[in-house]
Amino acid sequence: MPPMSSWRSRVACGFAAGPTAAILLAACGSGAPPDAARTVSAPAAAPVPPPAAVPRVVLLGDSLTAGFGLAPDEAYPAVLQRRMRKAGLTIDVVNAGVSGDTSAGGLRRLDWALDGPVRVLIVALGGNDALRGLNVDDLKRNLAAIIERAQARRLTVILAGMEAPPNLGRAYTSAFRQVYQDLAATYRVALLPFLLDGVAGVADLNQDDGIHPNAAGARRVADNLWPYVERAVRAPVRHD
Repeated sequence: MPPMSSWRSRVACGFAAGPTAAILLAACGSGAPPDAARTVSAPAAAPVPPPAAVPRVVLLGDSLTAGFGLAPDEAYPAVLQRRMRKAGLTIDVVNAGVSGDTSAGGLRRLDWALDGPVRVLIVALGGNDALRGLNVDDLKRNLAAIIERAQARRLTVILAGMEAPPNLGRAYTSAFRQVYQDLAATYRVALLPFLLDGVAGVADLNQDDGIHPNAAGARRVADNLWPYVERAVRAPVRHD
């Protein structure tokens, strides 16, 4: 939870002067000595409000987002955070990636991930659903629930698409890809068609496992997301 500033107020006291002094002297009688003026309390200073909470961009994802095999400052959410600062944007980027997570796992921990002043949610889930060959209808149902709950909070949602391995067959890979396209159209959210575009299958941008981006690959992933993120955080805040 964001820190709260303490509220303080002071009461300043001073000597009555001018018309105020004349009224006080008249009330005490004309025989009061000149130095008998009484002190009066000035109005209390207005309390200092707490600083505004810094808006957040939350990345709900799996090991690709968590930065498996990378130093914390090499994962693509950290790269996006530096881009924010460089662009002069006061936005906190929250890495809510959990290695091994599926779309069902992301849905279960959504409320925790959205705690605080979240403004934008990036949904980067589905890779582990594909690796396990899970039912695409379940993937669609889970991602839809995540989007609906985020939009109920008036958050901007960015959906990062994933691709299923080709060894699962053309029918599965096509249906898997269609899930993201259908959700983007139904809920009118921005869609990055493939989070790992330009990274997947490129040996120089991946770790030895051929699945997780290395530091250079993570920077490329951040490049893929940055136009969507920048547009979202610069857009006027919704109050409807």
